[in-house]
Amino acid sequence: MIYRPVLIVAALIAFAFSAAAQKVPVTEKTLSNGMKLLLVQRDGEPTVSGGWVAHVGSSNERPGITGIAHLFEHMMFKGTPTIGTKDESKDREIIADQERVREEMRREEAKLRAAIRRGEIDDLLKPENKSARYKELEAEFKKLVDAQREILVKNEFDRIYTTGGASGMNAFTSDDMTAYFIDVPANKLELWMWMESERIHRPVFREFYAERDVVFEERRMRTEATPTGRLSESFQAMVWESHPYSWPTVGWPSDIPAISKAQADEFYKLYYAPQNLTLILVGDFKAGTAAAMAEKYFSRIPRGPADAPDVVTLEIKQPAEKRMTGEADANPQVDIAWHTVPFGHPDSSVLRVIGQLLSTRTGRLYKGLVLGRGVATEAYAQPSSQKWAGLFYAGGEAKDGSTPAQVEQAIYEELDRLKTEEVPAQELQKVKNNFAASEYRRLAGGNHALLMQLIQNEGLGDWREINTAGSRIQAVTAADIQRVAKKYFTKEQRNVLTVTRKPDAKDGAPSAAPKKGKK
Repeated sequence: MIYRPVLIVAALIAFAFSAAAQKVPVTEKTLSNGMKLLLVQRDGEPTVSGGWVAHVGSSNERPGITGIAHLFEHMMFKGTPTIGTKDESKDREIIADQERVREEMRREEAKLRAAIRRGEIDDLLKPENKSARYKELEAEFKKLVDAQREILVKNEFDRIYTTGGASGMNAFTSDDMTAYFIDVPANKLELWMWMESERIHRPVFREFYAERDVVFEERRMRTEATPTGRLSESFQAMVWESHPYSWPTVGWPSDIPAISKAQADEFYKLYYAPQNLTLILVGDFKAGTAAAMAEKYFSRIPRGPADAPDVVTLEIKQPAEKRMTGEADANPQVDIAWHTVPFGHPDSSVLRVIGQLLSTRTGRLYKGLVLGRGVATEAYAQPSSQKWAGLFYAGGEAKDGSTPAQVEQAIYEELDRLKTEEVPAQELQKVKNNFAASEYRRLAGGNHALLMQLIQNEGLGDWREINTAGSRIQAVTAADIQRVAKKYFTKEQRNVLTVTRKPDAKDGAPSAAPKKGKK
């Protein structure tokens, strides 16, 4: 009897490995206009999780329009000529008048920027710095906004879906992608086809400038109003010296209010063309029927005149360690970022294993820094292999009586162990078992969880990673870990942010490590 728990654990691990060996049965097709279609047929599921990926994120922007990819995440819910308005003709007239007024306002804003350069004013957005003509135009624009509100049908896109039994409609933007998704009953697949093809084919960007202000407020709440938000943002700008990852997904504060609808229309035409989109469906449908339906609805969207360009500005090789020190209403902490490799690189699998070895409450950083040396209250490690480049993060919060410098040194000591000592076979196998169990949970999960994984992998470069990553993880050796640790965890490739508590900050103030991911 005493051996039963051991046998059960062994059986569970074997089952997890067996599940991990299975492949997600994805059918890939290309529609006649170049749009990619991924189908995962799961008979017996009562729903269909549907989504699509626009292969565009903040890394595809340029200075002057940073934040525009995220702005589209908001604008794509505004409707079509027939969804979202009581009077399509009047709606279009108002939008045209709004553009006329905004063009005059932009000319006034140019004068204000010139006044800033001359030192006559200090802030473009302060009400007292606005010219008399600008205030007149603001009043005229407000009247047009009020007139449009009279004919708007708020949230009609969402109401149509929920009336049909759909749920979970949402979207996100990252450095590398913008994704839209929802769950619908299996018998409402054609509703999904019509709704999604309509908003791609005939979007109406009504309330464009009002939504731009919403994004600006989102930036204020998520970045400027948090204890370490601005420090984290500045840290990323320091880490990425030449790459577009240097600016935040939400955009720079001077760019967001300056984006014009004309710029948005141009951006949409290039990056939301069919050949730059991937449709993904997971659930109860027949793949052949779903593919034919997708061709019917989505192929009416004409292929774009040009393919979206790659990001060509690569991060220059860092010649020396870079450091940044700041104060915040937060507990003392240190965050370190090393330049590594992008998504799909062979070493990314090794870095994932290293991240798991170091992180969680059973990992080396917690055991070494929190339980062992007693210099930290928490510690983390996190690989981040993105589409065009990658980083590896590690950091921790200093315990009372300890300093961020002590936490930093303790992290280096744990990393040096990875470089000089082979990870014991049992410890490495435990990490691999955790990954295998995660693979099992992925296959056993619902449609939506599988959809989100396909979205992430497709957005980063290749949906096939969902079927190949597991075997690469299992193939990682102790020698691989030593090699990768020596190659990437060097002084020249690291960037360090040290945060100390402001003299007047209260004990126990919340802290936030600048972990990269969704900005």
